[in-house]
Parts: sequence; C-alpha cells; structure tokens
Amino acid sequence: MSEQQILSQLSVDNIRRHVRHIVDGMPSRLAGTPNAQRMAEYSAAELRAAGLEARIEAIPGLVSFPREALLTILSPEPRAIPANTFGHSVQTPAEGVCGDLVYVGSGHFADYEGKDVAGKITLSELSYSPGRHEKQRIAALMGSTAQIMRNWGHAENASLPLGSVKPAWGNPTPETIKTEMPVIPCIGISRIDGGYLLDQLAKGPVHVRLNTQVENGWRELKMTIGELPAVAQDFVLIGGHQDGWYGEGAPDNAAGNACMLELARVFARHRDELRRGLVFGFWTAHETGTMVGSSWFADRNWDRVRKHGVAYMMIDQPAMLGTTRWSAHSTLELRRFHEGVEARMLGGNRVREWHRAPKIGDSSFFGLGVPTFWAEGGFTPEELQASANATCGWWHHSLESTFDKIDWEWMADHIRIYAAYLWELCTAPVLPFEFVGVAEQFKGRIGELAAVGSTVGVDTLMAHAEAFETAARQLDGEVKRWNATYRASATRDAAPAELLNTCIKRLSRVLLPIASTVKGTYGHDTFSYTPQSTVIPCLYDVARLASTPGGPERWQLETQLVRDRNRVSDALVDARLLIESTLPMLR
Repeated sequence: MSEQQILSQLSVDNIRRHVRHIVDGMPSRLAGTPNAQRMAEYSAAELRAAGLEARIEAIPGLVSFPREALLTILSPEPRAIPANTFGHSVQTPAEGVCGDLVYVGSGHFADYEGKDVAGKITLSELSYSPGRHEKQRIAALMGSTAQIMRNWGHAENASLPLGSVKPAWGNPTPETIKTEMPVIPCIGISRIDGGYLLDQLAKGPVHVRLNTQVENGWRELKMTIGELPAVAQDFVLIGGHQDGWYGEGAPDNAAGNACMLELARVFARHRDELRRGLVFGFWTAHETGTMVGSSWFADRNWDRVRKHGVAYMMIDQPAMLGTTRWSAHSTLELRRFHEGVEARMLGGNRVREWHRAPKIGDSSFFGLGVPTFWAEGGFTPEELQASANATCGWWHHSLESTFDKIDWEWMADHIRIYAAYLWELCTAPVLPFEFVGVAEQFKGRIGELAAVGSTVGVDTLMAHAEAFETAARQLDGEVKRWNATYRASATRDAAPAELLNTCIKRLSRVLLPIASTVKGTYGHDTFSYTPQSTVIPCLYDVARLASTPGGPERWQLETQLVRDRNRVSDALVDARLLIESTLPMLR
C-alpha cells in the first residue's frame, strides 16, 4: 500500500455531503442541547459505517447559553447598540451595570498602562491577542467592572460576535471555580458600532449601561470517540470539536468533523497496513465550556494516552474562504516532519508558514506531553491588517459562519495533506520527530532571560540546555539512520525502532509540559494565558525581576522563580540522561 493510493481514495464530495447534512439538520450545536446529541449520534453512526469502533461518552460539563445583551449609551447622546452576551459572563442585576467607558486596545496588560479603569467599563478589540478569556481576566484584575469587546473584520462589519470568556480550562475544580471563573459581565458588539463608540470617545467622556442575559450551569454532554486499532497499541489522536455556537457553524467546525469522518473512512479500508492506530475525538463543550470534552478525555484516558499516544492532530476550520497560504502550528518535535509533508504536497504553489503551537483550541494534551499540531489555510498579513486580525475570517463565531464560507477547491489540498500527515505517522518504523529544534528553543529562551534571571539561577540552565542539545543531535542522527535502514529493508529487527520510539515518547512527556505550560503535567493553564505567549512560560515573570525592588514582593517572586527554574533544570537533565541511556542499547 502506498501513500498515493490512500490519497486517491479521498473524496471532497463526501466532505461536502457531511457538512451539508450537519448544517441543514443540526444547526446551533451548543453542548448539552438536543442538536449536539444528534451530532454525536451522527458522527458515531458514520464511524461505525466506515468500520471503526465508536462510542458516545456521556460526561458532565459546566456550559453556558448566552443570549442577546442590552447596551445603551447614556451620554453624551442616548443610543441603543445591539450586543450579544458572552458565554459564562456574569449576569448583571436587573438595573444593569453603568460606568464611564475606557478604550484599552487589545486588552493586554500593556494596553492598561497609564489608564485608570477602576470602577469603569472597558472597551477592547476582539482578537486572539489575547483571547476573550484572557481579556476578561485582565480587565477584572485592573478593576474594570465590565467589558465590551468590539468584533473584528472590515470597518463596516455589522455581525455580532459569539464566544466564551471562561478562563478555566475544562470543568473547574474546587480551587479553580473560585480563582479562574469570570468575575465581570462581558458582551460583544459589531465592529461598526465599536467604531461609533471610539468616535464618541474621541470627542469626550462616554457613559454607558449594559445588561447581560445568560444561563450558566451543569449539563450532561455527549461526545463521540472513534477507534481504529492497529497491530501495535500506539496511536495518533485526531481531534476536532463537534459542538458549535448558534447558526450553521459550517467552517467551525462542521468542516473539520467532515474531514475527520472522511479520514476515518479511507484509513479504515487499509488498517492492516498501519503500524499505529488512530483515535478520533469529536470533542464537546469546546465553545460553551472552554475545552471540557478534550480535557475530560485526557484526564480519563491518562495511562493509555501517556503510554501510547504518539501525536495529536487537531482539525478546526479547514479551507476557510479567502485563505491562500498554508499555516501550520506545532510543537517543535513535529516541525521537520510536517514541513517535509507540506513541501512535498504543495511544492511552490503556496506560501507556507510555521508558528509555535500555543495552548489554544482543544490542545488539552500539553500537560500529558503529547506532541501537538494543526494546520489549515491562513490569510496574508495584509489581509489580517485590513480585517483587524480576523485570523478565522470576519464571520467567525457569528451567524454568518455559513456553508458559503468554505473553499471547496482548497479543501482538496487540506484533506490530502491531513492524510499524508497521518500516513507517515502511522507507518514510519521510527517516529519522524527531531529534538535539536526543541533544544534550540530552550537555549534561545534561557539566553533571553539569563542576565536578568541570574539571581534565581536561570543563567546556569544554559549548560543543561547545551548538554541536552548535544544528546539530541545524536538521537536525531540515529532516528534518521534507522528509518533509512528500515526503508531499505536491510533489517526486520524491530527492537531498535521500539527503543527509539519509547525514548521519543518519553522525551516529549518530560519536555513539553515545561516548554509549553505554566502549571505543568497535572493541571491546565487558563485559556490564552499571557505567559503562554513565550517558551518556558513558567519563567515568564523572570522579566519582572529587573523592576522589582528588594523586599517581601521580590523575595516571594524569587522563591517562586527558583522553584520553577529547578523544574526546568530537572526536565533538561532527565531528557539528556534518557537519550544517553537509550543510545548504547542500539549498538
């Protein structure tokens, strides 16, 4: 069996048929509703028809059903502005919340410098820099009593945004329900109406009142899991949320679910050719619960995923209308592998770009240490600038997220590339990952922080990172050599591949929680958490040392940072020792 035979059996018509069936028969797939259950039943039935094992999990989830909001300009000129309440927003009292309006740009910490927002209502730009959840968290920390978010898109965009502002990742714990849930009312308005508010602010003070309408509570949710076993117990996890906001949700994420069903159909026909199996997660409460489904799966399948999960590929909003370049996000182990596939499949026909994978979407497996990637069409920098950074299209999370927002010619490239990723991951004798790039990202970040972080020992981490890089270079060489040997059929001895694959999986388990999270292995950072914008996010606050004078505040900060420095040290040393203990066994 060859990759080309797999690719030749893929059908965009099947994907189109799935999307049409979903959006016509099951729109508004909010988790915990009858349509969400029907979607789970549909995906399970289609998986079984393709020959996969499929089950529907019934799980509890804290979800939200937001409704229209009321926004009224009280002065200088009375005016009502259409608005939507954001999911998990705090419910306002009947009389609403009133206050002077303050514009805070993207809503990042830096946007508040020099502004007094205590007791006031803030207006921010809706983008993923940071995400809605983090905008809400920051606004509350700064003393704002409520926040209005202005939709992205072109200047005349009248669409009202939908979305959640719940920072807590997945279902809350007794601790995080106290510390990570929304604490202020939040609403979304159109881009054009946000422009009107900015025009009024330019003339003088603006006083507004807002009322939210939202139902927040626990529901029983339904989530579909499909399994395609192989000879080995290792597997690739493919995930995409099957819930959605009000309306069709065609690109987000009926299109992604349809791609998953088509991949399942084709790969099931060739299961005997696969070294590794496939597990499909049709997650729930991505939208209305902030990744409840994928985090529940990670928690409840911990031992199996930790031992046998080799990679996680997320499919969300493929073939968005108007996108022209291939935009990939990945953790560093995977970059060389997926870029090789993209170069082979796309050649010079498309601009290809790479981004370090942040913990967004349903990337619930960083703590587990499972290498993660996703890729889809992306807009050009010029297009993003013109649309206020609408990375998912001006229609994203609105009633305009309809069937016509999918580019079906572009979809053919998407599904072929997804299949090519999976074919290599499922058939390569040795996992095609590399760790020199991982070492280089550690060295780069440690170098940035070394001087200011010397009082907490960050500078001494460089020696550990360099020693790990030396070991990683040797490991990468062995992976390349043994894959070439296996492809040449020079040996049928599976022991070297087994040793190398075990080492590779374990390295990711050790390094990813440090490279990509603050909380580490056994918790979840909040959605779009500011430190996540950097490598080794647990050391994010090292930069504060330069401006923090001696005294209790500095001593507390140093205490935390020394402990986090020690976590990084242990990870780098353990990774090096793991390689050094594995390589001699190959000889």
